[in-house]
Amino acid sequence: MRKFVGPLLAGALVAGLCAGGAAEAQQKKTLVFVTNVAADFWTFARRGIEKAQKEHPDYNMEMIVTTEGTAAAQRRELDDLVARGVAGISVSVDDAAHATEELNKVAAKAVLFTTDSDAPQSKRVAYIGTDNVAAGRQAGQEILKALPNGGKIMLFVGTMDADNARERVQGIREALKGSKVEILDVRTDQADFTKAKSNAEDTLAKYPDISLMSGLWSYDTPEIYDAVKNAGKCGKVKIVGFDEDARTLRGISEGCVQSTIVQQPFEFGYQSMIGLIKVINGDRSWIPADGKIIVPTRVIDKSNVAEFVTYVKTLLHK
Repeated sequence: MRKFVGPLLAGALVAGLCAGGAAEAQQKKTLVFVTNVAADFWTFARRGIEKAQKEHPDYNMEMIVTTEGTAAAQRRELDDLVARGVAGISVSVDDAAHATEELNKVAAKAVLFTTDSDAPQSKRVAYIGTDNVAAGRQAGQEILKALPNGGKIMLFVGTMDADNARERVQGIREALKGSKVEILDVRTDQADFTKAKSNAEDTLAKYPDISLMSGLWSYDTPEIYDAVKNAGKCGKVKIVGFDEDARTLRGISEGCVQSTIVQQPFEFGYQSMIGLIKVINGDRSWIPADGKIIVPTRVIDKSNVAEFVTYVKTLLHK
């Protein structure tokens, strides 16, 4: 009988080690970053999350891309994450005005951050992202540079239900106050890229005297660029945008896009994960009284676009 003891013990030991490994995997806390729309912009945030994951292999970090780009889809995703028992969530909030109850349900079960688009009335612990009113003012200053003698302009964005959209429009209006620049309207597309391009094309057709078009979300500016370029109006119709889509940067290099206000989505992803870990471990000392951790923006134009493109390629490992 003794000759069987060794193998049995060895088998038991292996089984015990496997069970221990599985238990350890199950004990890893999960942190999730939830976007508001599917756009290349979020690839930068993913790189930030990947950096945080390398630094904290004791956590499981995920990104959920909201493919539908709707508040209802985002609510379903948040419900699923709460049901899974994740430890922390950072979310770019779609329709903050109607999301407070849902967000508070999440905050009761997990550490909740907002990023990119805030929901200050909710019980979120912190917001990590852009001061969107200030970024809107930056865009407004770029519009004034492009149109020193004034002109008619149109703004384009996914939805005005999002705080970041409303705040950017607010900042632009503040910067343009008292000038000869007239905002005709704000056109929305519900995060539908085809609709975004048709909005731009329709504007060019309906307003032949349009002087400038401004895209406030990352995918809007490249769709405007395509529409203006296809219409043969590069230079005649100015473009001021947001974010660092490859077509937007190409448009700046070509002189078709005046400038773009870039955020730091890499930092959104990285700081969200690091911050969630700190709060989970009981450290909130780094959070300001207003709960806002502001990540600075910068203007990219023809003077610095080549340098910035190199930085982007390095960041994306291209």
